[in-house]
Amino acid sequence: MLSTLDVTLYVIWCTARNRMRARLRRLKEPRYLLGAIVGLGYLVVTLGIRQRVFLQGDAPRVPEASSNRTPILTAFRALAPALGGVGLSGLSLLAWLLPFGSNLLAFSPTETAILMPAPLTRRQLVIYRLLRSQAAVLAGAFVMALAYPTGSLFGRLRGLVGIWLLLTTGHVFGTIISLAREKMRKGSRLPTFAWPALVLSLGAFGGITFAAIRSAAFASAEDPAEAIQAVAVLAARYWPRLLLWPFTTLVRPFFASNLAEFTVAFAAALMMWAASVAWLVWADACCADVADAAVERQSTAPRKRDAIYRNRATIAHLAPTGRTEMVFVWKAALRTLRSVDGSTVVRSLILLLSMGVAILFATRARGLIFLLGSFSTLGALFTTLMAPQIVRMDLREDLAHLEWLKAWPVKGAEVLRGEILWPAALVTTAAWMFGGVALLLSVTSRSLIPVASRSAFWLAFLLLIPGVVLAQYTVHNAIAVIFPGWVPLGSSRPRGVDAAGQRVIVLAASWGAMLLALIPGVVVTALLLFFLRPLVGLWALSVGALVTTIGVAGEMLLVTEALGPVYERLDVTSAERPD
Repeated sequence: MLSTLDVTLYVIWCTARNRMRARLRRLKEPRYLLGAIVGLGYLVVTLGIRQRVFLQGDAPRVPEASSNRTPILTAFRALAPALGGVGLSGLSLLAWLLPFGSNLLAFSPTETAILMPAPLTRRQLVIYRLLRSQAAVLAGAFVMALAYPTGSLFGRLRGLVGIWLLLTTGHVFGTIISLAREKMRKGSRLPTFAWPALVLSLGAFGGITFAAIRSAAFASAEDPAEAIQAVAVLAARYWPRLLLWPFTTLVRPFFASNLAEFTVAFAAALMMWAASVAWLVWADACCADVADAAVERQSTAPRKRDAIYRNRATIAHLAPTGRTEMVFVWKAALRTLRSVDGSTVVRSLILLLSMGVAILFATRARGLIFLLGSFSTLGALFTTLMAPQIVRMDLREDLAHLEWLKAWPVKGAEVLRGEILWPAALVTTAAWMFGGVALLLSVTSRSLIPVASRSAFWLAFLLLIPGVVLAQYTVHNAIAVIFPGWVPLGSSRPRGVDAAGQRVIVLAASWGAMLLALIPGVVVTALLLFFLRPLVGLWALSVGALVTTIGVAGEMLLVTEALGPVYERLDVTSAERPD
């Protein structure tokens, strides 16, 4: 009789084999073949550049420079596990506050229909889901290991094993917290199995935070590097080291200098993972009612994980007459209002906080104004250039309902303009918020550049943002009309090298077309600078940016009018439906 492990391994093998066959079979289509070529090329070039940079960094240096770096590297290697433990303890505490769930114990409809009536215990079901999740965890760890900043084989294997341990243990820990929150949501108090997690997180991170606040070295630190070093020294002391031991054990394999040290660190981290699995089995046994309710919801819920819309009061009502484009603007605005929830806001705040921390470490900013200004500038650039790839409340989403759209007595050009206007306005508003903060901080900060020149530059940038965003959305919706098969529908996204290559092609096409759309405006701006700069200085940039944005809006009108007949001839079966 086959054991649960044998059945699980058989299912994993068959699933991986059939998925690989399906991906190889779809390479017969030109779009997937071209995407695979571009994706492989991008991967090879990226890894080649990283490898060359690393090897150049390992080139022999003069003895003076080497002798100066050796004590620093030795000190970092000694303090890095403690510092990593501080970061992990902070993330574990943050997991209690974030409204994120875990899908480790989420069974698919097929698994629910086949496994639930089977003679399997709850522990066997948990082990089954844990083993099934290892495929995705190992794939993610493998990708990260390829980008691991080292050129040696031992370093990459060390990175692969370390990342796998972090991801799989974090997944288990997050599932335990999700079960505890679900139990408390039903009116119960904090369950017994959750107390160790809460005490562990609070004790470790709270203890090191309290010690850092009282530390004179941390209080007198003048830049982020000194503050981090002070925290690392505190974390290496006896009591903080004892509190952080479970977390430092998980990160210690990353910093092993030889095979013997790595073997010992890996064995200790593997025991921590085994303990977390036993902890999860205990937590699941204590939450049988919660798990049964989750299974029942999964068996009756639809397969797609689309946005959940909430019934909220309508701020603006649709007028009975007016431009047809406003129907689509109103529809997209309501969808935005009713789909944004607390988790979306928290994710946005986490992204903004991460950007701020990255700037803090990259610039070693000492002044608050400089830090906030750098953060706002990066936010404005990221929103302007990348948000159109992410915010897809346009025809890229509505292709899933193409049969309904084409049933409306509306011209194709009006549909395209209506689909473009709302997301472009939303992204432009967000970029203006970042840019406005950067403008105010730039005016109030000290710099060798005159205030008038800084103000003129930022005003020109703010006036140019709508044109840049509008050009990108026009390209994305043009691709959705001309090549609808390249647009993934629903909440699922194609995976694999070919899908990644398709995204690279679409991104390059959108940026390339955006630059072409801006060329006439750039020429006009250059002429204005040549003739008006002696009179108004750099304020001529603002006039040129305004003219460029108006020109892009005119180009959008021409493109949508040209694509209107293409949309009207679009077959409703040309869009690829999600699996």
